[in-house]
Amino acid sequence: MDDRLELNEIPTAENIVMLTGWRQWADAGSVSSGLPEYIIQQTGARKIGAIKPDDFYFFQVPGAHHLLRPVISIKDGYPQSLETKSNEFYYAGDAEKGLVIFLGDEPHMHETAYAQAYFEAVKRLNVSQIAGVAGVYASVPYVQDRQLSCIYSLPAMRDSLARLAVTFSNYEGGTSIGSYLVTVATAANIPFFVFYGLIPAYSFGQTALGPHGVSIENDFKAWYDIVRRFNHYFELGLDVTDLQKRSEELIVALDKKLLELEEKFPQLNVGEFMDELEENFTEVPFMPLDDVWEQEFRNLFDDLE
Repeated sequence: MDDRLELNEIPTAENIVMLTGWRQWADAGSVSSGLPEYIIQQTGARKIGAIKPDDFYFFQVPGAHHLLRPVISIKDGYPQSLETKSNEFYYAGDAEKGLVIFLGDEPHMHETAYAQAYFEAVKRLNVSQIAGVAGVYASVPYVQDRQLSCIYSLPAMRDSLARLAVTFSNYEGGTSIGSYLVTVATAANIPFFVFYGLIPAYSFGQTALGPHGVSIENDFKAWYDIVRRFNHYFELGLDVTDLQKRSEELIVALDKKLLELEEKFPQLNVGEFMDELEENFTEVPFMPLDDVWEQEFRNLFDDLE
């Protein structure tokens, strides 16, 4: 038994799946950190355990002062708070279906020991499948459904994942904790996939006032598109009403921001850039059969009215 792992509750639901994310570099749109935290809050999930942060994190590295060190708050000389690294498991569910939500800090070192503790938790919590989330910035239209790139641990998973309107990654380069753990899961024969949401970000150039660009801190549209797929794949039944509303509000806010930028700096050709971007983009919408029927019923009632 791994002494880095602390579990104070073992769920007993018949079918348990796990959603997992990290505070990490692959966190555009706060997909990897913000979305799991949002689901924890929305489901009222309770904390059931943690992986001790010992030995996984640097205190400091020369030249990376603000990136790695714990954040402290001091008022009038007296410490108010200290943010430390954490890797925590939460749980929500009933006797039939259970949802474990893991939210952690991407480790700096000893990734093998980290993976060992992580997968021991998966085993002890009776998790049958794992889904991870991450985000990367890309020059893609903000009004369209988010493109999701996918990696997976077992060949048998591919066909069912393909029905979720995703593309399959051909990435080669430095690994994140998600792709590292998927590789470990392959050897252990554990079903594990990760969605990488492509998050809109634009650099329009520079004026005398400096560079101008747009990126999204919390991409609720990506969160919404991902949760819809989780609901369909795992039959979770998570309420997406709030995320749909936030997604629509985000698009309106971006419309306004880009219009203001175009009017203030016409030399940046913002409108032309966005038109060309949308023209060259191929949207891959996720429309499962139940959503299609629901939309058709709405259209029918709209016609009757």
